[in-house]
Amino acid sequence: MRRRDVLKSAMAASATLAAPNLAFGQAAAKTLKFVPHADPASLDPVWTTADITRNYSLAVFDTLYGLDATLQPRLQMLAGEKIDNDGKLWTLTLRDGLKFHDGTPVLARDCVASIKRGGQRDPLLNLVIQRADEITAPDDKTIVLRLKKPFPLLRDALTGAPASIMPERVAKTDGNTQITEFIGSGPYKLNNTERVVGAKLVFDRFDAYTPRADGTASFSAGPKIAYFDRVEWHSIPDPATIAAALTNNEIEWWENPAIDLLPSLKRDKSMVVKTIDPYGSIGCLRFNHLNPPFDKPAVRRAVMSACNQDEFILAFAGADPSIIHNPCGLFSPGSPLASTEGTEAVGRLTGKYDQVKKDLAAAGYNGEKIVLLGPTSIPVLHAYSQVAADLLKRIGMNVDYQALEWGTVVQRRASKEPIDKGGWNIFMTNLGGNGNVSPAAASAIRSGTAAWFGWPEMPKMEALRDSWLDAPDLATQKSIGLDMQKLLFVEAPYVPLGYYAGPTIYRNSIKDIRDGFPQMYGVKRA
Repeated sequence: MRRRDVLKSAMAASATLAAPNLAFGQAAAKTLKFVPHADPASLDPVWTTADITRNYSLAVFDTLYGLDATLQPRLQMLAGEKIDNDGKLWTLTLRDGLKFHDGTPVLARDCVASIKRGGQRDPLLNLVIQRADEITAPDDKTIVLRLKKPFPLLRDALTGAPASIMPERVAKTDGNTQITEFIGSGPYKLNNTERVVGAKLVFDRFDAYTPRADGTASFSAGPKIAYFDRVEWHSIPDPATIAAALTNNEIEWWENPAIDLLPSLKRDKSMVVKTIDPYGSIGCLRFNHLNPPFDKPAVRRAVMSACNQDEFILAFAGADPSIIHNPCGLFSPGSPLASTEGTEAVGRLTGKYDQVKKDLAAAGYNGEKIVLLGPTSIPVLHAYSQVAADLLKRIGMNVDYQALEWGTVVQRRASKEPIDKGGWNIFMTNLGGNGNVSPAAASAIRSGTAAWFGWPEMPKMEALRDSWLDAPDLATQKSIGLDMQKLLFVEAPYVPLGYYAGPTIYRNSIKDIRDGFPQMYGVKRA
């Protein structure tokens, strides 16, 4: 399938969805109107790894540490830390003035419960739980972590969305069950009365929030000041409608603009185009290892051999090749562990469909139906899905392509059921976040009970990850990271579809958008 055909199909699918009435009028001085890449299907930053839920959590929840733009952890909800016993005893002290959105104070026991809940699902927090003898709250302001062995990445583990601090009663919810109360202590609180699922999310400034008095405002670290009384997220399925609303000043910020529309938008001098995400995105064709035929590594490798990274990424970003960097392996190009070694396994049989068919037959593929969950509401994922469905058919697979809204995909991908009971074989997504630069946070290569959706069994990968965590220096980390990448192409838990670093776009009526993921604090009127 040609790139232009994919783009036309993606636009057509978006246009068939109901577009909202954009009667926003002139943006109010105290309201920020933003179009995210999707509507959050889940508002639980522990239960899902979806980037959109992570982005929402940055406004509503706070974390003990924040990440600065150099990816270094900084004290955030904490006044101080003390490390004793050769790195095995951490004493963390909460700063004054922390309150939840229901008016109750943030206590150390809330933080302990939140850490433990996040550790049930997040790979990095799970390491904290594994390496801790105990995590306690001896008083209202003090959190104590007694570790079996030193864990230098502990600060990093306490910066992410899964480490969002919630009231103890909420954090006692099992990590595999979604929370029903969305009470954080961040600079904005969720206005759930105005929530329109699939269309609108509203945040109100939390006037009782006390920003840090020190530090530099950088990424999710430093003072988090809410300059707007109200933030509205409008999920609009049609990129052309979004572009028109941006041009007409009905919205002010579009998180992920359609690449094909950028040239015309850039000609408007009131627009600012900027790349803010330091990690970029790695396309991902994710296999379900529980259901045949992808329970067989050789079948997964055969599909990988037919996938051409350029074809997938160009289907979305071909209008601006400068944002693409292929070939891509386990880690983002340009990051310390990045390498191209072994990447020839992806697409080595591009266009050689008859050979791939023979390889699939030899691997044990017997014509089983392949349920492909294809998101329609995120243009890049819709483009991936169209290319994947076409490719799988060309190599002789029996494809059941199910075009679904992204929120439905997020719910469906959590199912471990066989396909005749609502299960799946493949879904398409982007890998982002610090998992693209660190094995410690890379969910897609986890194995067994700690595994991300798809649930591979890769004990060798787990062993390499453990070795990486104990590596004494960067050189050793790079060597182990390379071994992990080589194993990725043998085990094939997913197919890396290539890398791109897409920009965001906003009107020059606002300024001070932070680098990193979209963050609503710090943004102000120009």
